Amino acid sequence: MIAPILWHSGPLNLFWFVYMGALGIFFPYFSLYLRENAGLSGTEVGIALAIMPLIAIVVQPLWGQVADRTGARSRVLACLVIGTSLGYLVLAGATGFLAIIAATALFAVFETGVMPITMSVSLAVLRNAGPHAYGFVRVWGTLGFFVLVVGFPWVLKAYQKWSGLAQEPGGPSQPGLEIMFVVASVLVFLAALISFRLPREGSVALRAARGDWRGLFGNRAFVRFLLFVFVAYIMLHGPMWFFPVFIRSRGGDIDTIRGMWILMLAVEVPLILFTGIGLTRFGARGLLLIGILASGLRWTLCGMIDDLFWLYPIQALHAVTVVGVLLGAPLYLDAVAPEQLRSTAQGLYSMVGMGMAGITSNIGAGWLLEHAGIDALYLIGGIGSLVLGCFTYWMLPSPEKAIE
Repeated sequence: MIAPILWHSGPLNLFWFVYMGALGIFFPYFSLYLRENAGLSGTEVGIALAIMPLIAIVVQPLWGQVADRTGARSRVLACLVIGTSLGYLVLAGATGFLAIIAATALFAVFETGVMPITMSVSLAVLRNAGPHAYGFVRVWGTLGFFVLVVGFPWVLKAYQKWSGLAQEPGGPSQPGLEIMFVVASVLVFLAALISFRLPREGSVALRAARGDWRGLFGNRAFVRFLLFVFVAYIMLHGPMWFFPVFIRSRGGDIDTIRGMWILMLAVEVPLILFTGIGLTRFGARGLLLIGILASGLRWTLCGMIDDLFWLYPIQALHAVTVVGVLLGAPLYLDAVAPEQLRSTAQGLYSMVGMGMAGITSNIGAGWLLEHAGIDALYLIGGIGSLVLGCFTYWMLPSPEKAIE
């Protein structure tokens, strides 16, 4: 069983690297683009950011069901990635609040389905490869994210010079930032080509029977897990999306944002590589506890500190959050959900965490930005995460007991 897994890990690694590389352009700068380049108000930015999780509520479980019922998970993934590439181009041409909302909605139909299916394909391919395998594959995504976080500002400056763009009084701090959508589109199209080389047989091709998904809601561990991630992502989502705006409020610029992301990712890479050790020692539930507490400490300190010098080292806690929550949650879910429903389960997890909680968090964050200030947003997210962390073991049953 190990030989086929190792054989297919090359395309899987490359897919994670290239696709996450595009997110390394989009994720750190999208809210900054909406606020400064598109000229949206704080509330409008919150609404625009809420569109993606709103669409995710519908499409993520739908795409998961399509993948599980057909068993064609890799092909479904390829279709979603092609749609995402086109979606980036539509965003590049959207101007005005309503046009941006429409373009974001179209983009979200495809993009929000990519990560749950990618997760289900990866976990299926690596099913029998041991506790370290997922970390060794997933780290390529972080490396891709890292490379583009570092490299994109240079691409942007070259584009500004070539186009004769310069910062003007009262204008955006980074004119021409919309080029990020074009670069991301090219990278995602490359990821789509790679996706056609992913495995299509074995565990990846398991099919679920009609109506099997209903059994998930009779699974106590699964239902309580959804409740946990709903609260967790309310505290995580808004502060993360508004992070560029937060840095600007502290006097930072695009180079500051890049520098902080470099620190976050430099710490994240070795932690992801050692995910297997953490999983063996603490279990998926323990990783979730560590991750949510790290997030709580990070946001609370951000809300209390103004000096960028001290904010830099605090961002290292992001890496602990990623390993604990963003890796621990899918691993916990994969342990408690039936194998043939892994795409549906991951889709429902994303629907609740990224979708329902994301809408609540982003709209609330936009409102807080306008009416209470950026500090209130981070203090509420931080203290809420710390409180949730205290209830982690009470809310989540042990995966081993859940499947007995």
